Amino acid sequence: MRIGELAGMAGVSTRTIRHYHHLGLLPEPERRANGYREYGLRDAVALARVRRLTELGLGLEEVRDVLADDAGRELREVLAELDADLARQEEALRARRARLAELLRRTEEPGGLPEEGPVSEQLAELFAEMARASAALPGPEPAMAVREREILALLEASGDGRARGAMAAALREMFTEPGSMERAYAAYGLLDALAGAAVDDPRVAEAARAMVECVPEEVVAAIAAGAVEGSGRGAEVWAELLVMELAPAQAEAMRMAMRMIAEGER
Repeated sequence: MRIGELAGMAGVSTRTIRHYHHLGLLPEPERRANGYREYGLRDAVALARVRRLTELGLGLEEVRDVLADDAGRELREVLAELDADLARQEEALRARRARLAELLRRTEEPGGLPEEGPVSEQLAELFAEMARASAALPGPEPAMAVREREILALLEASGDGRARGAMAAALREMFTEPGSMERAYAAYGLLDALAGAAVDDPRVAEAARAMVECVPEEVVAAIAAGAVEGSGRGAEVWAELLVMELAPAQAEAMRMAMRMIAEGER
């Protein structure tokens, strides 16, 4: 039997058979005088077994381990590990479907999902509050409010677990006090007004103070206490990101506010 005939019988490609030969999963058969491989029944049986094992989800290295154990102990161990892995995948899929169901539910609510995309329940609730506050404004939503949502969504999606934890704690404190959302939007408006201002414009300090006043005293104290511990390139990157692409006066107001918060000023 030629390699093409074996491939057709087993339902694989000739390339797959050659790859199995290369990995040692399928022994090389004897060759005819003309150099062609000559396959027999035992080759077909071995190839069928390899295919059955791969269809169960075993990797090729695991298949090689199974084939090397004549007593079958390796097969039992590998199948048990595979079953446990599939159970973990099922649990992960259930969690993902629950998350998708929640997102689908939100699409049916007024406002739907935020433009920033799927975020945590905590951020989604905050963004919904911001949407309600924006709808109550006489004019369009301040551009700085939109930017803040983008930064928060980015921070949540980052791999910085410490930063995510700090953000969650800050949000719980910042937006639970009465009037907190109104103060935040007033600060956003002051920042928007600095788009064409000079860096030494007195409104820069006013906007900085307004931003600091949005942060509860407990959060300011916590940030100030952890300023040295939290220093490093990671903190610098986030600080740079906050002022990136801002107008000069807006960036100066942000830097001034960050200095005031780091120093514990109110």
